Amino acid sequence: MHPLKKYLLVIPSIDIKDGKTVRVVQGIPELNCTEYGNDPVEMAMIWRAENAKMLHVVDFDGAIEHSHKNFPIIEKICSSVIIPVEFAGGVRTIEDADTLFEMGICRIAINTMALENRQLFIKLFEKHGPNKVVISLDIVDEELITRGRQNKTGINYLSFAKEMAEMGIERFVVTDIKRNGVLGGPNIQYSLNIAKLTNAKVTHSGGVRNKDELLDLQNYLDQGIDSVIIGRALYENRFPCQKIWRIAESGIFN
Repeated sequence: MHPLKKYLLVIPSIDIKDGKTVRVVQGIPELNCTEYGNDPVEMAMIWRAENAKMLHVVDFDGAIEHSHKNFPIIEKICSSVIIPVEFAGGVRTIEDADTLFEMGICRIAINTMALENRQLFIKLFEKHGPNKVVISLDIVDEELITRGRQNKTGINYLSFAKEMAEMGIERFVVTDIKRNGVLGGPNIQYSLNIAKLTNAKVTHSGGVRNKDELLDLQNYLDQGIDSVIIGRALYENRFPCQKIWRIAESGIFN
C-alpha cells in the first residue's frame, strides 16, 4: 500500500462588499470589476462547478463597520453549494459566530476580536473549538493589522501566532497584505515561519499568479502549508482552472 499522496487544497476567495463580488488589492475592495461579475452566489456556484472543494468568503462590510447586510447572501451561498464555506470579516461577538454557523458556515477566521477582545475570543474558542475557529493573520511588514485591514496594531505576527497556538489554535490563514491582489508572487516566508514556529496548519493567502507558484507552495506540504486561498488569479483566468484541478485530482502533480 502506498501512503496517500497529499495535495495542496486550492480555495477560491469570494470577497463581498455592498452585496457584490469585489476585487481586493492590498486590502482595498474595488467594485464593478467586469471579470468578477457582481453576484457572489453565482460566483460560488461557478467555483463549485470548476471543482473547488472549499470556498473562502470575506465580508468587507462586516469587517469594516460590523454590518450584517451581506448575511442573507452568505446564507444563500451556503445553501447553494455542497462544499464547506469558510468565513472571514467582522465576527465581533459570540452571537455573530453562532448566526454564521447556523447559516451553514463551516469555519470562521478571526482577526480583530482575538487582538482587541481576548476574553471574548477565549469564550468563543471554548464554545466552538479549533475545527470551527481559526486565526486570520493580515500582515504588513511583520506587523498585524485589523478591522478590515485598516488598523495597525504594532504587534508582531509571530509573537501573536505563538500565543494563539499555545491557546489551542490549530490553523492560521496568513496574508501578506502588500502581495494581496497585486499578482506579485506569494510571500511564502510568512506562512513558513508560522508553520515552523507553531506546528499548526497554515492556509496561505495572497500573491499566487500561476500554476508554477502553486507547485512552489506544494513543496511545503510536509511543513504544514496545506492550502492556498486564491482570488484575482482565478477570476482573471491566469491559469486554466479546470485543467489544474482535474490534473491535481488525477494525481499527475508529483
